[in-house]
Amino acid sequence: MPANPTALSARSSPPLTLATLALDAAAETERIAASMRDHVLKRFRRRGVVLGLSGGIDSSVTAALAARAVGADRVLGVLMPERDSDPDSLRLGRLVAEALGIATVVEDIAPMLEAAGCYARRDAFIRRLVPDFGSGWGCKVVLPNALENKGFNITSLVVQPPGGEAQRMRMPLDVYLGIIAATNMKQRTRKQIEYYHADRLNYAVAGTPNRLEYDQGFFVKNGDGAADVKPIAHLYKTQVYELAAALGIPEEVRVRPPTTDTWSMPQTQEEFYFALPYQRMDLCLFALNNGYSAADAAEACGLQPDVIESVWRDIAAKRRATAYLHAPPQLVDPVLDQDHATD
Repeated sequence: MPANPTALSARSSPPLTLATLALDAAAETERIAASMRDHVLKRFRRRGVVLGLSGGIDSSVTAALAARAVGADRVLGVLMPERDSDPDSLRLGRLVAEALGIATVVEDIAPMLEAAGCYARRDAFIRRLVPDFGSGWGCKVVLPNALENKGFNITSLVVQPPGGEAQRMRMPLDVYLGIIAATNMKQRTRKQIEYYHADRLNYAVAGTPNRLEYDQGFFVKNGDGAADVKPIAHLYKTQVYELAAALGIPEEVRVRPPTTDTWSMPQTQEEFYFALPYQRMDLCLFALNNGYSAADAAEACGLQPDVIESVWRDIAAKRRATAYLHAPPQLVDPVLDQDHATD
């Protein structure tokens, strides 16, 4: 098996299909578990692993890998519902924890978010466009699908009054930035709680981004982007699902569509951030990373080459816009970084 199972040579590979991304699940599980053991127990000298358990596929696989790495008795899943959470997230998180035999703690973060003004700040920006927005209304932020996009990724606000029809409208930049800034409090508050439990237990915090999310900056800096180890950041989403099946993640979790679980209205990840559903995004990103032509990717995805090229432009734009999310704090004297580097 190659050192990096996702870095395959396009020239020596067969025509691009989802099967191109297939990996040896057993071998990859052991490789990731060994890396986690080394980082957590030896390099960081922590006793175990804490992670936020959302009931989604990424956190479920990360929890299973952590249990393989350090033992189920040294993994803590933190369940963190809030006012806008899907009730299924808490239920499925508990289901995963029970299947893996790991301990959990429930932390309702709604009071913290309320006290910090998360909901009030968000709603104030929404009311600049919808003065009647208030209690009982739903909301979410969406991007156009790649098949609908005619060249510009214009983010829209969707609101729905109680018992009424959903309304979609474009946002001025200051309204968009204000809504996102307030909403990002959710991810940062969750990470604060994770590190509280990590500190009290002398555990490390595991992050849960997959390759699509990590590559294109689909995370909040010092929020869900903060972690001590990120064991699945090299895996395409398709590969995460492959590991999920091998690791025995409950089927109900494996068939659940990926969601953000951030807004009060149901929202898929492609609605909020990605141009296409994850299977097609995996193929587009893999093709881009491994030198396939737009025609090759188009055939694999069942799309036209111009759509693939549009998706590639979107990926490049996201990489540029979110490069700072990956950047550590910048020091005047870089020698300090070398002094504290870990072999």
